[in-house]
Amino acid sequence: MRDLAAREDLHCLNTATLGYREPIEITVRRVAQAGFRKITPWRQEIEEDHPERASAMIRAAGLEVAAYCRTTYFTADDAAGRRAAIDSNRKALEAAAVLGAPMLVAVVGGLAPSSRDAAACREQILDGLHALLPTMRATGVKVALEPLHPYYAADRSLLNTIAQAIDWCERLDPAREGWFGIAVDAYHAWWDPSLEESIRRAGTRIVALHVCDWLRETRDPLLDRGMMGDGVIDLRRLRACVEATGFGGAVEVEIFSQLDWWRRDPDEVLRVCRQRLATAC
Repeated sequence: MRDLAAREDLHCLNTATLGYREPIEITVRRVAQAGFRKITPWRQEIEEDHPERASAMIRAAGLEVAAYCRTTYFTADDAAGRRAAIDSNRKALEAAAVLGAPMLVAVVGGLAPSSRDAAACREQILDGLHALLPTMRATGVKVALEPLHPYYAADRSLLNTIAQAIDWCERLDPAREGWFGIAVDAYHAWWDPSLEESIRRAGTRIVALHVCDWLRETRDPLLDRGMMGDGVIDLRRLRACVEATGFGGAVEVEIFSQLDWWRRDPDEVLRVCRQRLATAC
């Protein structure tokens, strides 16, 4: 297993970890000064009509963009809504290319607002993902499917396990051209009894690894993620399993913590993230 203490080039910070409290230019500067080498920004932080501005700023700070977060949900009650989502995601792919991000993270959406038909909504999602292929080929940006914990199935994602993500990759990319990969997020995947088997089966389709921790007494399943080492996830075992597939990418810290870490000084948050990457992951 790779030595994260000695490999600063593998340290990546997802900007959600700082709670979107400051303009992107300040966040970029803090992340670089803290010693991270890679960054994953969110769409609300980037002016997508002029992504070259953020791209230049990130490069000037000495950072690389690991990924771009995230897709607009694909599900909608009507065809116009589904087309609008696809158009939004095409724009995100184009912005990702300008930023130098090799992938766009896909959080695909839950049930359409007026629907109780999970199977039909999953088909909407797959149709929407398939519609992005021409833009993916034109930009060179792949899509990383991120399964979310089943808690989020109704409103955020009907993609809930790595095994399901593998099946979707096989359907969307049967020739294994590599346009669709899988982002393994510890927070969403740790509970799965088939986790290690699914990771082995996913193999080289795994293109991203996100870390944080699940607190034993979490107060909010969405916005009370824990700092690595403060919860119940065996992060070192998970990383070892992912790296055994040949995964060579960065380890990305992504912590939504409205009740704790988002209230702390950003430089303290970044310092602890770096420490815990080396000791708890």
